[in-house]
Amino acid sequence: MSSPDPQVRAARNHSTPAGARGPVVAVTGAATGIGALLTERLAASQEIKQVVAIDERRGECDAAQWHILDVRDPAIADKLRGADVVVHLALDLDLGSDAAARTAYNVRGTQTVLTAAAAAGVHRVVLCTSAMVYGALEDNELPLSEEAELRATAEATGVGDLLEIERLARRAPRAHPGLNVTVVRPAVLVGGTDTALTRYFESPRLLVVAGSRPAWQFCHVEDLVSALEYAVLEKVDGELAVGCDGWLEQEEVEELSGIRRMELPSAVALGAAARLHRIGLTPSPAGDLAYTMYPWVVSGSRLHDAGWRPRWTNEDVLAELLAEVAGRHTVVGRRLGRKDATAAGAAGATVALLGAAAVVRRARKARRR
Repeated sequence: MSSPDPQVRAARNHSTPAGARGPVVAVTGAATGIGALLTERLAASQEIKQVVAIDERRGECDAAQWHILDVRDPAIADKLRGADVVVHLALDLDLGSDAAARTAYNVRGTQTVLTAAAAAGVHRVVLCTSAMVYGALEDNELPLSEEAELRATAEATGVGDLLEIERLARRAPRAHPGLNVTVVRPAVLVGGTDTALTRYFESPRLLVVAGSRPAWQFCHVEDLVSALEYAVLEKVDGELAVGCDGWLEQEEVEELSGIRRMELPSAVALGAAARLHRIGLTPSPAGDLAYTMYPWVVSGSRLHDAGWRPRWTNEDVLAELLAEVAGRHTVVGRRLGRKDATAAGAAGATVALLGAAAVVRRARKARRR
């Protein structure tokens, strides 16, 4: 499932006739992460005429035409002229980012790209948010259809930004007639990612809130990239949910991972998470916990109806995630040193609270020095 060898990619790209049919595609956030993977994939495709890569630094794909600028710069409109499709992936969802600065970048960047695309004559913009916008709620259907109401709140990391991007996506075709907007919503994204949900599996125990009903569905970055390519080639449009087929119950996750659970009452878990985040000791707000408590599994029916299928299963993605996080130690969203993690692991049912207390004690000692 690895990407083709760079020499193979180059050979495929150079074998494409100069006058080949297919869209000219611009990718923002093209130097790193999902953007870099998509840029490489599109540049190697004989169905794509040209790839225009936009980022604040140059990436490694030599087959793309690079433009170095901030996506909030209105000058981006000039760089998009001649493009048929824009895939906007320049988003900041880093746990360590200042929340206000992150929102300013994400929302302003999306607004600018949509306006610039319309001004440049682009006919399709593809945005990427998350299936988190559906919300993690006890009464969610299993699975959710793409048409399900977006019931998330802004209480989890970055979700407020994603909801605003969804609003901009709905409004854009009315504000810019002729502009088609497709939104892709992946499940728990795995493959070189660092989120509150991937950090859940770095803990010595898997926190389970008493009375909750977790259901785990993953999306490997390779499957997300192939779904984005489907949208670029106009094989499917509208709102698209993407993830592995089906889901895993919490008991299956525990059996596959070999990590035992730690069950806490809801009031204790949510209260501790809120207090620790409020005083700046953990990066994740209490709202992130909801996504480990209740289901937000998606059907992906629109992509399936168009002929797309995931290459990865939930079991395989979980195995890759566990391999990625091996050696990392996280308690209530904050990474700890090995010594702290070992002590916390021995704490049994109070592991999260003891781990948090250790962090508090260290912070207080540091302030006294």
